[in-house]
Amino acid sequence: MMTRERHSLLDPAPGVPDVRPPGRSRAYGRRLVPLLVVVLLAQMAAAMVTTAVQQTPTIDEPVYVATAADYLHEHRVRFNPEHPPLGKLVVAVGVALADPHVDPSFTGGQGRLGRHLLYESGNDPWRLMLWARLPVIALTLLFGLVVFAFARELAGTVGGLVALILYSFSPDVIAHGSLATLDVPMAGFLLTSVWLLWRARRRPRLCLPLAGAALGAAMATKMSALAAFPVLLVLAAVSVWCADAGSADRRRKLLRAAGGAAAVALVAVAVVWASYLAVDPRLRWSPQQYVPVVHGRRGLLVELLPFPDAYRDGMRIQFSLENRPWEGFLFGRVYEGSLWYYLPAALLVKTPLGMLALWAAGALVVVAVRRLRPAAPYLLLPAAVLLAAAMEGARDLGTRYAVFLPMFLAVAAGCVLVPRWRWTPVVTGALLLFVAVSSVRTYPSYLPYSNEAFGGPAKTRLRLHDSNVDWGQDLGRLADRLRERYRGERIWLVYKGSGVPSYYGIDASDPLAAPPREVRGLLAVSDSSVAKAKGRLAELIDSSRAVDQVGHSITIYRR
Repeated sequence: MMTRERHSLLDPAPGVPDVRPPGRSRAYGRRLVPLLVVVLLAQMAAAMVTTAVQQTPTIDEPVYVATAADYLHEHRVRFNPEHPPLGKLVVAVGVALADPHVDPSFTGGQGRLGRHLLYESGNDPWRLMLWARLPVIALTLLFGLVVFAFARELAGTVGGLVALILYSFSPDVIAHGSLATLDVPMAGFLLTSVWLLWRARRRPRLCLPLAGAALGAAMATKMSALAAFPVLLVLAAVSVWCADAGSADRRRKLLRAAGGAAAVALVAVAVVWASYLAVDPRLRWSPQQYVPVVHGRRGLLVELLPFPDAYRDGMRIQFSLENRPWEGFLFGRVYEGSLWYYLPAALLVKTPLGMLALWAAGALVVVAVRRLRPAAPYLLLPAAVLLAAAMEGARDLGTRYAVFLPMFLAVAAGCVLVPRWRWTPVVTGALLLFVAVSSVRTYPSYLPYSNEAFGGPAKTRLRLHDSNVDWGQDLGRLADRLRERYRGERIWLVYKGSGVPSYYGIDASDPLAAPPREVRGLLAVSDSSVAKAKGRLAELIDSSRAVDQVGHSITIYRR
């Protein structure tokens, strides 16, 4: 069992006598720590809300927002079956408050559903998108409390604050936590489940059902959480075994451990079913898109899943997406398929340097320090399995597929002060300051963040693409820039995103639909399209001169 850590931020170093009045010191510490937590989360909230206000819809958001609106009005699971409902039900809280007009006569597929709701139904997309993003922002802040609490239990209050600083200044968490998407909610629910499993080593009856609920919430948000399901069941069994350490009956302990894992599994499965029942108590399922047939081991796995038909069909669609020939871009190279080292390389670019150092040091301390070693499987094993599964995936589209790492490894990094070497607090403080400065400097362009070793956010487009840098978020900023600096000029646009340029006042033509000699004036191109440009577009870019950058995601050329 873990020994209890001192929780006062103002405790003296070992060997130094404490000459402060004890009552006053403890009272001051009790007031200071909550204040610091509030300040850290408040700055994170400010960064996320102001970013959400300025960004136009990213590629995935309109589908999720429109599906959430369909849940509210039609009470049926029809669109976007490749993702379970819970994350979209979270988004639906904001959609319900925005109360958009929904066209019941719409009959198109999910690809047009979001555009129709945002731009063709009389709604204000700025207002609707902000309301849809706010519940995810609130959830992201709550996960910050989980990070703090988990690290505090392992390494004391100072360790909890170290972890929270890393979490609250993580560019990836801020970027994706401010969007109406599913990556941060899934990762946060998983971390919450692991934290509760850790606490189940002392209070299994209370914590195991809650851990199962959090695990079920993760699986009911994104199907990629299934990769962690067997790992968390093993951790549940370990927690029950440790909670029963006083018993000498090994058979009884094994049965209790197996029962604990089974209880977590049952609750998790029940939460997945509940998410579908919350949308439609009759569990009607009428897919609006083709559901492929899946054979072999994958097909058998889908058939064995104890989930609703809509969930299993969503898995079939996910497997078909994995079979597509996706095109990737890494360090200037365009390739087809996936590279096993893509995510580690992308994380190296998009993680603050001080954060990388503290992640590595924290993981090492958790493994090396005896009293922290029991926590190593909880912190490192789920993250490693999820990362391995993501690396095996066919879509090299962004570090959002590994956004769980800034959460799990922030908790591990909170343990760096446990060895109590004299130089550790100074180095840790310097690295935390470096992380905070690097994060603040990229504001409000968190999606295209890259660290100083790779040139900062202005250079990300040279090494990565898609949600790493350009996810359609800067269409509104492009409209502002064109009005401010290039009013009256002819505009040609190649935009990769879900927004409608004309809504934002951009009167642009498609340069790929006209002879090259007629393409004169300003050529605005999303940087993901620049990265993978070929044929006509490559010729146009090569014969143009770059004159401006918008949000580090759209380049303006003059022809």
